[in-house]
Parts: sequence; structure tokens; C-alpha cells
Amino acid sequence: MQSWIVMLHGATQHCGLFIAQESHFRGNHRLLLLDLPGHGKSSHLPGPYGLAEYAQSVALALDEAGVDNAHFWGTHTGAAVGLLLAAENPHRFRSLVLEGAVLPGLDMPYVTLAVRRAVETAQRRGLADARREWFDTAAFFDVIRRDPFACRSAEHAAIIDEFGGGPWIAAGSPSPFPDLTGRLSALTTPTLLINGEHDVNDFRSAAGVLAAKLPRVRRETVSQAGGFPLWERPHVVNPLVESWLNEIDDLAGRPGELLPRRPSD
Repeated sequence: MQSWIVMLHGATQHCGLFIAQESHFRGNHRLLLLDLPGHGKSSHLPGPYGLAEYAQSVALALDEAGVDNAHFWGTHTGAAVGLLLAAENPHRFRSLVLEGAVLPGLDMPYVTLAVRRAVETAQRRGLADARREWFDTAAFFDVIRRDPFACRSAEHAAIIDEFGGGPWIAAGSPSPFPDLTGRLSALTTPTLLINGEHDVNDFRSAAGVLAAKLPRVRRETVSQAGGFPLWERPHVVNPLVESWLNEIDDLAGRPGELLPRRPSD
């Protein structure tokens, strides 16, 4: 039977981020592409919009779809949600694929500053200005902006333009920020970490902590990629992830440790 892959985007995006993955993996896997509350087809879902609320919403979506044993592929905020769900229910996922992961509980100063600036702009000058400023200035999009043809810059900007802005303008406070930094050694779900070689330092640092503390982990750095290797270099990332998924599926029912692969940064 084909295994499931759950795909979850990051903040300000939607499931269309995975268009190159959807076409590549659909023939050999069952796919569930989700939109976070406040994003895409879930823009209507009310806040507050925090990681705990996101994780609860995704868990409900998995329950409704009858998905209880899947590979989980998340990027940025989506990766943080995967970590939270796996920490609470480690048997729910066969493996995690985490790209540019946000690590709940780890200080990420650049990301915090960029989000704060976007929120302030949205509330002062409106969502259109905030979305444009976000894509035009945030460092996670540097590679996409520098190589607009190969990285489909216009298509990525169109995804950002569809962001309804709820998480930037909604009233109410989300639940306290979860902290996983002290629980990583107990998270035994096999995990593949992916970063671009030009990724923001916050995400590279988070990957370093995850690589050091997770017991079953492999780390990969994608050459010439930045904040979103799955979008920027799908011809590299898709075979990499496909090999990982096949390895995990082959190991199903045969306990064993995955040897970490940690290229130097």
C-alpha cells in the first residue's frame, strides 16, 4: 500500500508551495496537502494563530482524513508544527522531513524581527504593503529574488499576495509558545533536515540544534539554495526526499538506527 505524505507550508504561504512535489510524488504516494489556519483555503478559520493552535488544527485535519501513519514534510512554520505533533504522538509519523525548521523554544532573532516588522506594516499601512515588503526584503527569499527565472519568483510572489493576513492583524493572543528544546532527545521519529547553503542563520542554527539532539537524524545542505530549497531546487530536493522516504518505508517493521549525515557548514 502506498504511504502517505502530509505536506505543510510556512507562514504567509499555502499548499501551492508544494506544486513541484505534488507532481513528482503523486504516482507513488498518497498526498495530503494542508493549509494552515489563516492561510490559503483555511483563511476563514479564526485565530488566534500560534504554533499550538496550528498543531491542534492540523491534528484534527489528519483525524478527519483518516491519516494516522504518514511521512510529514514541513517547511519553516510547517516544520515546527510537525515537531510539535511528533513530540506529542511519536507513532503518528513514519518520518519527518523538515526544511528550514523553526524550532519551538529556540530564539530566532531575525525571524522574530521580520515578523514584527510585517505585523507593524500591516497594521499601519495595510496588508498589500506588508506582503510586498515581506517578499521584497525578507532574507529567506534572497535566492528566489536573485534568480527569478529558475526560482519562479513571480509565482512565489503570487502565493504571498494571496495571503489573507489574518495572523498579522487578528486580535487576541495565541497560547504560550511551546518549548521543545529540552525534549528533542526523546523524539525518536526518523528526521531528515534540509537547509539551503544560503539559508538564514536562524534556520541553520535551528538545524544544528536538531542535528545534535535528535537521536535518529540526517542533515542535508542543498547547494545554491536559500530559504526554500523545495521551491528553489526541486530537481535536487525531490530525489533526495524520495530516497529518504524509500529508505524509511523499507525499514518499516525492522527497527534500526539511521546513520546521520551531517555535511560541514
